Amino acid sequence: MSTIKIAAPIAEFSMRAFLPVALFVPCLFLCAHAQEPSADAGNSASAVVAAAPGLSAAEQKEAAALYKRGLMYQEGQGVPQDDAQAVFWYRKAAERGFADAQFSLGVMYRKGWGVAQDDMQAAAWFRKAAEQGLADAQFFLGVMHQKGWGVMQDDAQALAWFNQAAAQGDTDAQYNLGVMYRDGHGVAQDNAQALWWFSKAAEQGDAGAQYNLGAIYDEGRGVARNYAQAVTWYRKAAEQGNAQAQYNLGVMYQDGQGVPRDNARAAAWYRRAADQGNAQAQYNLGLMYQDGQGVVHDDAQAAAWYRKAAEQGNAKAQYNLGVMYQNGHGVGQADEAMAVSWYRKAAEQGDAQAQNNLGVMYQNGHGVEHDDAQAVEWYRKAAEQGDSQAQNNLGVMYQNGHGVAHDDAQAMFWYRKAAAQGNTDAQKNLYTIKGR
Repeated sequence: MSTIKIAAPIAEFSMRAFLPVALFVPCLFLCAHAQEPSADAGNSASAVVAAAPGLSAAEQKEAAALYKRGLMYQEGQGVPQDDAQAVFWYRKAAERGFADAQFSLGVMYRKGWGVAQDDMQAAAWFRKAAEQGLADAQFFLGVMHQKGWGVMQDDAQALAWFNQAAAQGDTDAQYNLGVMYRDGHGVAQDNAQALWWFSKAAEQGDAGAQYNLGAIYDEGRGVARNYAQAVTWYRKAAEQGNAQAQYNLGVMYQDGQGVPRDNARAAAWYRRAADQGNAQAQYNLGLMYQDGQGVVHDDAQAAAWYRKAAEQGNAKAQYNLGVMYQNGHGVGQADEAMAVSWYRKAAEQGDAQAQNNLGVMYQNGHGVEHDDAQAVEWYRKAAEQGDSQAQNNLGVMYQNGHGVAHDDAQAMFWYRKAAAQGNTDAQKNLYTIKGR
């Protein structure tokens, strides 16, 4: 009888991921690019506030005092914290034309702090402050237009406000302009402009821009590919805690691109990204523990990192975790039912090796009820993706009439496909069936 083969663990590392960091929506708008600003956007109750155009010195002083009183209530400095009182005093200052108060009042409306949430009111107050030249307000008004929050969605308006804020050095606006030009979002795609704006933000320390700049040099997108420059910018972002940059820097060390090959450093950067939940880094770190690359071989650690990645839906990790359960490596005793469970998760995502192994489990009744028809179904899915073991296994099923009608022609068809890829079992099976 011809041999059915189960696939071994995947030993292929995930490569660098050029996942573009998306358009920045500030944490004010429920995101996590930077620390969430308070309504004063960096000012405090003791900060010196900007002069308000059009106000006399006396009016300026009065408006600033009203604004600072609002800050005191919002921050609970010297008075009980009270957002409603903060809104009351911000409004008094805002109605006198004080830009910082107008912006802060916009934030309160956007967040629903001390007042009913109202994007239209938020946008209106942002606009008043933006028209006075306040960069924070210009940036946030750009976001409102980009998202269609409280105003008509309008990428051209978003671009215009981002440009005004960026010209004043606002890093978030510079970053967003980089994204818009890179992706051709609301503007003609322009790699040179993307590089310009990412560089502006990156030079001011924006980690997302530094990561994107690294990816531009890594890919050679609009510039000559330069791995050393990619490493430089990945490192800057990575040292600020950008998980994707940490992961890519690990790959650069592992591949020896832009830096000398160093598996220990690769593992260290993978760990930093993995500790932040980066599934690709978790998978690669699992492989390094399984293979003893850059770390001491440790199957239990390998299984632990595979599990973290697998639980986030990483198909390669799901497959490898299935293999570890089937063989009892790093997970205590072998558990074929758990192996089937993880193979199935990976197989349903299209992983060919998992599909093949799931077929084997069904054919042998290991961890699941014996079912040749299901075995054939999973072999076929993997075989059609070019997996040579599955092609051979499917040929065996046709040759023996298991789970499918006996058909030597189909058996030979699949043996030939597998044999052409160098599968020795298929080559033997093809020789045997021809000699019958």
